[in-house]
Amino acid sequence: MQGSTRRMGIMTDVHRRFLQLLMTHGVLEEWDVRRLQKHCYKVHDRNATIEKLEDFINNINSVLESLYIEIKKGVTEDDGRPIYALVNLATTSISKMASDFAENELDLFRKAKEGEFTLHSRAILEMEQYIRETYPDAVKVCNICHSLLIQGQSCETCGIRMHLPCVAKYFQSNSEPRCPNCNDYWPHEMPEVFDPEKDMEPGIPSAKKKSSRSRQH
Repeated sequence: MQGSTRRMGIMTDVHRRFLQLLMTHGVLEEWDVRRLQKHCYKVHDRNATIEKLEDFINNINSVLESLYIEIKKGVTEDDGRPIYALVNLATTSISKMASDFAENELDLFRKAKEGEFTLHSRAILEMEQYIRETYPDAVKVCNICHSLLIQGQSCETCGIRMHLPCVAKYFQSNSEPRCPNCNDYWPHEMPEVFDPEKDMEPGIPSAKKKSSRSRQH
């Protein structure tokens, strides 16, 4: 969440409908968010110029700021797809009431921390602060983007970890990938880099390579 210096925006019917529909879906990929924004303009203000998505969302977030709720952008850990979700960013007892996670459900993060299963993209966006505060000595962080890491690849020599999309981008033009920390050879299969233009072409499946080796922690 941005600081308190953010100027308060003005919520129109376009913004309100967008927020309501996003709440209904929970989490959407960027392409679907842009389609949703256009739909809301078409319904409520078809003659208006469609605002830049970043500015449109920042306007909504400026109104939600006092509630410690935000439309947050992230990427999926497996293939780096941009996503948006309405998340609760505070960890006070009051703000936890706005979260979809009950107290007993938070115990599941211990299993995710231990590598027993992964987390949904929205859960990672919303619970990153909680996980960092609750398990500070066990949190896994990507060596490239420094965000919370649940699934990814790790160096077999020095143990650093990277998200699969970060691995793909870091090594995409390197025929002999080496660890950015210890310079030892990186033995894992290279994940595919997310290509938004290719992904938006109709009729083209978005299959990605997901080998068991690429999910090492």
